[in-house]
Amino acid sequence: MHRRPGMLVSLVLGFLSVLTIAKKDKPSVESTTFKSIPAVLTYFDDTDIILVVDTHDKTTYRSDDAGIKWAPLSGVAKGETLELLKNQNDPHVAVVIGTDKTHWITKDQGKSWDEFETEFSATMRRPAIAFHASDPDRMLFEAAECTGLICHEKHYYTTDGFKTKPKPLRDDAMSCMWAKSDPLFTSGDKKIDSDRVLSNVAGKYAAWEVNTRLLISDDFFKDDEFEPAMEKGRPVPGVVNIAPVKSYLVAAAKSEGSRELAMYVSDDSKTWHPAEFGTEHKLEQDAYTLLESTNYSMQVDVMTTSNFMPPMGVLYTSNSNGTFFTKNIEHTNRNKRGFVDFEKISNIQGIVMVNTVKNWESVELNPLATKELITQISFDDGRTWQPMQSDGKDLHLHSVTNQRNIGRVYSSPAPGIVMGVGNTGKSLKPREECDTWVSDDAGIIWTRALRGPHLYEFGDQGALLVAIEDGEAEVISWSLDHGKKWQEMKLPDKVRPISLTTTPDSTSLKFILTADKGKGAKTEHQLLAFDFADLHERKCEKKDFEDWYARVDEKGEPTCIMGHTQMYRRRKADAECFVDKEFEDPIPLAEDCKCTDDDYECDYNFVKSGRYKCEPSGPLKAPEGVCKDSDDTFEGSSGFRLIPGNTCSKRGGLTKDEPVKRKCGETKAPPASGKIGTELTTFKGDRFIEYYYLERCASCKGDDETVIMRTDRREVYLTRDHGKTWAPILKDEEIVAIYPHMYSNDRVYMITPKKKVFYSEDRGKTIGHFDTPEAPNQDHLQILSFHPNADNEDWLIWTGGEDCGHLGADCKTISHVTTRNGLDWKPLLEGVRKCQFVWREDRPDSDKLVYCEQYDHKDPEQPLNLLSSSDWFETNKKLKRDVISFATMAEYIVVAVRDEDKKSLKVDTSIDGIEFADAQFPSNFKVPHQQAYTVLDSSTHAVFLHVTVNNKDGSEYGSIIKSNSNGTSYVLSIGQVNRNGAGYVDFEKMQGLEGVAVVNVVAHAKEADGGSAKKLKTMITHNDGAEWAYIRRPKDPKGTKVDWCKGDSNKCSLHIHGYTERDDPRDTFSSPSAVGLMLGIGNVGEFLGYKKDADTFITRDGGINWDMVNTGTWMWEYGDQGSIIVIVKKDEPVKEVQYTLDEGITWIPFQFSKDPMVVDDISTVPSDTSRNFLLWGKVKGDLTTINLDFSGLEERSKQCVLSEQDPEADDYYLWMPSHPLSEDNCLFGHVAQYHRKIADHNCYNGRSIEHLHTIGQNCTCSRQDFECDYNFERQPDNTCRLVEGLSPPDPQAMCAKDKSIVEYYDTTGYRRIPLTTCAGGRDLEFTSRTRPCPGKEEEFNSRHGISAAGLFFAITIPIALASAAGYWVWRNWDGKFGRIQLGDGSAGSGSGAFDRDAPWIKFPVLAISAIVAVLAALPMVAGSLYRTVATRFGRGGGGRYGPLERPYTSRASFARGRGGYSVVDEEDEDFLGGEEDEA
Repeated sequence: MHRRPGMLVSLVLGFLSVLTIAKKDKPSVESTTFKSIPAVLTYFDDTDIILVVDTHDKTTYRSDDAGIKWAPLSGVAKGETLELLKNQNDPHVAVVIGTDKTHWITKDQGKSWDEFETEFSATMRRPAIAFHASDPDRMLFEAAECTGLICHEKHYYTTDGFKTKPKPLRDDAMSCMWAKSDPLFTSGDKKIDSDRVLSNVAGKYAAWEVNTRLLISDDFFKDDEFEPAMEKGRPVPGVVNIAPVKSYLVAAAKSEGSRELAMYVSDDSKTWHPAEFGTEHKLEQDAYTLLESTNYSMQVDVMTTSNFMPPMGVLYTSNSNGTFFTKNIEHTNRNKRGFVDFEKISNIQGIVMVNTVKNWESVELNPLATKELITQISFDDGRTWQPMQSDGKDLHLHSVTNQRNIGRVYSSPAPGIVMGVGNTGKSLKPREECDTWVSDDAGIIWTRALRGPHLYEFGDQGALLVAIEDGEAEVISWSLDHGKKWQEMKLPDKVRPISLTTTPDSTSLKFILTADKGKGAKTEHQLLAFDFADLHERKCEKKDFEDWYARVDEKGEPTCIMGHTQMYRRRKADAECFVDKEFEDPIPLAEDCKCTDDDYECDYNFVKSGRYKCEPSGPLKAPEGVCKDSDDTFEGSSGFRLIPGNTCSKRGGLTKDEPVKRKCGETKAPPASGKIGTELTTFKGDRFIEYYYLERCASCKGDDETVIMRTDRREVYLTRDHGKTWAPILKDEEIVAIYPHMYSNDRVYMITPKKKVFYSEDRGKTIGHFDTPEAPNQDHLQILSFHPNADNEDWLIWTGGEDCGHLGADCKTISHVTTRNGLDWKPLLEGVRKCQFVWREDRPDSDKLVYCEQYDHKDPEQPLNLLSSSDWFETNKKLKRDVISFATMAEYIVVAVRDEDKKSLKVDTSIDGIEFADAQFPSNFKVPHQQAYTVLDSSTHAVFLHVTVNNKDGSEYGSIIKSNSNGTSYVLSIGQVNRNGAGYVDFEKMQGLEGVAVVNVVAHAKEADGGSAKKLKTMITHNDGAEWAYIRRPKDPKGTKVDWCKGDSNKCSLHIHGYTERDDPRDTFSSPSAVGLMLGIGNVGEFLGYKKDADTFITRDGGINWDMVNTGTWMWEYGDQGSIIVIVKKDEPVKEVQYTLDEGITWIPFQFSKDPMVVDDISTVPSDTSRNFLLWGKVKGDLTTINLDFSGLEERSKQCVLSEQDPEADDYYLWMPSHPLSEDNCLFGHVAQYHRKIADHNCYNGRSIEHLHTIGQNCTCSRQDFECDYNFERQPDNTCRLVEGLSPPDPQAMCAKDKSIVEYYDTTGYRRIPLTTCAGGRDLEFTSRTRPCPGKEEEFNSRHGISAAGLFFAITIPIALASAAGYWVWRNWDGKFGRIQLGDGSAGSGSGAFDRDAPWIKFPVLAISAIVAVLAALPMVAGSLYRTVATRFGRGGGGRYGPLERPYTSRASFARGRGGYSVVDEEDEDFLGGEEDEA
């Protein structure tokens, strides 16, 4: 019987249809057990291929069937996985980072793996690979070169997917990223997109955080790199972080003295703009979060609470180029890790969910308050917010800060399906009290899906929802109708779910559950693979889908975002079918809307001034040649532009971006007034006790110039405009002292005589208060001490007084510590003189390291002990007994202690804060008991110490000695240096310029020893103390008749009154921002005369040549980084000041008052960048300040232009200082170049300039790059010779210090200056002979064995060198063979300091070492490692409450500004010495 083929096909199809009707009623499940919780579960996009890491055995596994079967990777070593990284921009590429230097890469989704090697193992700080967004073969690799616990990051790149060895990038890079790190980013240039790399690198000449720079290169930093202009045409220092955010690149910069950050944004990597957040909130380090952003804006949450408060924030959204941010919603919920309860609904534009703090006011007042959270939703990109509803009740859901699953919290690519765990009611309850909720209209209407909290996931484009109870679970549940009805299946075993996930696009019917089974030692870690593919009998057809609009209004009409509606074709909830389009993402359909206000934003050079208003941010730019007169017009921007990417239709809609006619007058800035503004303010009282500048840091927003001041009536005033307007604060409070935070510019503390302390964290905008355990001490001790780490700005030490008797007698001093800005206190010690944090960035685990000076038996009559503790003195270590005092200075901690015989002092030094080493003074050098040390500058990695030789009242002088780099071995720089009875020394370094310092020496020391008056002479060094000379006599001034001496410098030179004679320690010779300039008062003659007879002098070349400014004594202040200098007569009634705009070449008088003023002081901001000045004094007997504002001068109304790429193209030139004792101007092995404004250019500097441009050239090493070793002294011919009777240092000692050393060199008598940059030339530090360290003989011999080839070179090369040397002598000999000796160079002129026969020389001599100048911050090391007592200055006084009666608050006031002294002591006693006010 024959059957027709058609009938056969029909029967087969019928049979198959019967089979498909027999659908399953539950999913299939397969489990796999691992040794540890499987981590880094990674899908390759649009496949069932998964990778996972077993962290216990460090092995990576692969599954190609959605998790049913697993196998270790083929080609990757087992037990070697450190990290698994997938290229998110390529569905085929992943990298396994090995535990050592071997790693593996796949380009076929893990089927095969290629091995590659790196020079060092991978970093642990961040993901080791940075992938390029469009080229999978381009990758950056970050490694770590580690020595012990210290690691240095190294960066490499590959352009061929590691087929060849990766090549190095910059060695000083801290982080690197591709410009094209995100597919949405483009520079507009394919070549740039392909090659451009951004890196934040160490500063040019300082490695501290505030000096880091952003560099960009298109050839991997081989030959081409540049520092982009980021603000007002200039680069920005302190770039601490860079990151890609969708189509944007973001950089964050910080400044010294603040945690506040400035954010800079670029959408093309070429042009950068500062991001504006308004004035209400500020970005702080570790206190802002870049959130998931859109293609057309960025979202940033900024923390608004203190570190110790429950975290809250405020949400901002940017315009399309990321430069202007608008506040969306306040009081957002954050956690300590920076996570924010914020999520954009996936694949739907404009819908955002956040959790906010309902009881934010209570939380701000009470840090122990529990936050009450509520959930809000926005359907218009955050413009408006509303609560979420379920059956008319507010619904609140747990979010990111309490996330339990991996991936998104609420949503997935499944259109409109949203789930969450929460509750209805007034606020969010704990998770265990919550239920699981679902919405299928993108969050408009919610229904309860399941009782109790669940983990959940979305599949089949939302047609399938899967959930499992969060806790111990026995069943898995699923829904096929958008969560209305749920089915469940019992699991083979009870498990504790860890995560539930599926393919990233949520199109699959297969899911992976990570879970634990069992307890204790029997715990098993499992991956369970679920497959729901056969739950339905058919695939969805056209009738099973509906049009679903993503956003609708109250009437159900679709709403517009970015100019269009958004609609998806989505399976109906009740359709019994699966979409079954695996790996096919749902595609939205858009319909353009008519343009409205919301579709426009402010154009470039315009800023938002209302919801729908934009105003020019400055002068507009007209087309070339159009404007000939201010009344002419041109076609210009309306101020608006259509948001890039917006698709709205202008036909029938709002058109706001069409050009408009504008007047040419709008292209010009408002004309300068041409006048100097003045504002006079009078105060009640007899004198100003103290004032401080709370200077806004460079990265801080705002334009205030804030000063806080206290009068003798204990009243406090504040100005935010540099003294134009003053306002009293704390009117009803008695304030006995003001303490600005030494390491945070924004903070200031106001002390009352009781336990109440007022404070401000925002430069006086708002005032808070806290209570202390005791009232302030009345023993003239430092009351408040601050933590040097700006991240710990809330950490304070309070030294109070208890049981004080009449007039403050018999007080018991007690120190307490707080880490929460006074909210709570923990006792440290009783009977203390001072306690101080000694943290340093390079001092490991020193956050809680505190030193205290405590009296024996807590009795002030007993000797002091120096104690240390790292646990708030629950335990402590006695470091030194019978301490005079200690000082912290840069990396050094210097302690003066009495010797065992009680007849002399000795100095001990520590760098790590734990171990101290005795300072090695030569054996024949002793300091009598009542004599003293003054710790001076240590900005050159060495301690400058003034050692008093004569301590008789009125005859004090001593010698300045300088240490080696670890502060333990001292040698002489110069002798007979003047000091006064208070311990201050006539020593000052020129700031901003390396190597220049000025001292006054006692010319006839023997006569002074006999009681005669001191005769002082001024000397200057240009090589950091190696050689000293008298200051060259100035030329006779034009137009002024003077009767000055003539002759050589021994009899006729310039002498300047120094530090010991200052009324105000802030009146320094120089400013770090005015490189090369110095002012001083003094006279020309053989000796320094009386101050009242002095005249005023200036130098413009670093102290080589001087000119007279004016007769008489004048006070001065530098403004706008030296482009304005103002001087005012001292100690006499005056009506005018004089100022110069050309570095003192010409001086212009200006009358500031009709009535004469007796001026006590003139001041400006400590950075000397302002164009405002303040005069302090009295007018008609009234206490008065007068503000002088030079910003109205036409000559200072335009910003100067500086280009780092072409530094001499505009308003600046490169200045190379001359060093008169060096023929080639080399100092410390190089010639430095500095930016200086061209003096006659009419513009202002503005933002602080990094004056040190570059090292113009490195020099070959010469004698000047070496100093005499310990126990060696310098000879008249400039050589170093061992002091008779003394022994050289043991060179073998270095073997014991560093066990890795194999060999050492014999001592030569020389040592290299630590930071000289010289290369080649002479190497005086090493002999040709090396010796093996004990126990390293075999390694030494193998290293120095000689081959036949080596023997050839050993014989022939010395002969060749000898021939060359003979030729050189023949060509260059002039009969003075002394030029070809060990010490080349002269001994200097005029100093006599290195004459061994001088009676005051009792110890070896040193050629002083030095360092490359760090920005303009000398004499203090710039950066977070070393911050001197502050960055503001002020006066002090006030009685029993610490060092408050003196006119100024000790040397601290000076060091906080521009002084040559660094922190010595935070008390009155600012030097180390004897008991009686010399501690």
